[in-house]
Amino acid sequence: MDNSKRYERLLERYNNGDLSRRSFLGLIGAAGLAYGVATPYARNALAATEQVRFDGWGGVVSEAFRKYAFDPYTKKTGIKVVDGTFGSGDEYISRIKASQPGEYNIAHLSGVFDYARYNNLGLTSELNEKNIPNLEFVIPKLTNVFRKVTDGTLSCVPYDYGTTGIAYNRKHISDEEAKEKGAKLLIDEKLKGKLGAWGDWRTRIWYGSLQTGQDPNNATDMDAVWDAIRTNRDLLLKYWSSGAELMSLLAEEEIYATEAWSGRVYALQEQGHDIGYMDPPNGFGWQECLFVIKGSPMEACEELLNFMLAPETSIAVAEGQNYPPALDPKKVELGEKIPKLPAFDPTGTLDGLTFADPTYWNDHEQEWSKQFGRIQKGY
Repeated sequence: MDNSKRYERLLERYNNGDLSRRSFLGLIGAAGLAYGVATPYARNALAATEQVRFDGWGGVVSEAFRKYAFDPYTKKTGIKVVDGTFGSGDEYISRIKASQPGEYNIAHLSGVFDYARYNNLGLTSELNEKNIPNLEFVIPKLTNVFRKVTDGTLSCVPYDYGTTGIAYNRKHISDEEAKEKGAKLLIDEKLKGKLGAWGDWRTRIWYGSLQTGQDPNNATDMDAVWDAIRTNRDLLLKYWSSGAELMSLLAEEEIYATEAWSGRVYALQEQGHDIGYMDPPNGFGWQECLFVIKGSPMEACEELLNFMLAPETSIAVAEGQNYPPALDPKKVELGEKIPKLPAFDPTGTLDGLTFADPTYWNDHEQEWSKQFGRIQKGY
């Protein structure tokens, strides 16, 4: 029997469930030793046994990825997607630093500043864009900002965007009051013990800048920002650390107001909770990407990224997680729900969102993250 037929039969038996993964790899290895070559069939067979690890934000976001992307992808390709979660970008990057090459593969990262951090640590890969033809459907602005960091290449694909605005319980705070007070709603003395906040140093400094009338991408009076952060801290019930916790605090009415992620608030509204949402001027806009970490199985990752960027997949995930997809609305018909989501831009220009300047924030990361850590502990 020639090599082609042997590999085809082995692959067919594996895909039919007649061979375990271990037995399949053993037979492939034996065939390789016997014939001394790795034919295209062998490469395809080995690819079919690969798995890809994906880490994201948990809760409704991870549920949407699993239901609408990972399970259909595995059914189509045979490649298993193992998914994990994290509560913050800082927590996840600490895991990556302590890991072995190839242990982590794709991460659902937030912000170009995270992309720049990974690049500075030598953790970027280089995607073969020919293997990701669905990139053509992505809003150009979202892709170009990443190319600037990695000299024209990509280590990620943009996937969704949203805002970190202000959520409030309409039983206790009217739309008019929320709009009038804006970011200062989160330092309102009358809400002491009924406020929440994300324990993320960037978000705290962004809102501290807004509360002191400063440009969040160029604050000139950091003493005032730190004072605003302390004021907010002293009024809090607690700092929350995940989207699931955010939703629980609002749903159970343990808190009446907090800054919040737009998609999580929309999910609460869908569940029938009377939660309002607003983006104050210069509110925190962000985009998220699917980042491939250096040392990952590139072809399998690229195939998964292309599958996830397919309009039918991307739209289904967006409707499931309640964040607008990175797809260009001028190129793709996005259906009925997505145009109703918070932060959605029908023009595809995203000119109405304020994004974090990666250089500004990364240059101050070490100093500011430590200072917020001290304030968080009560200093």
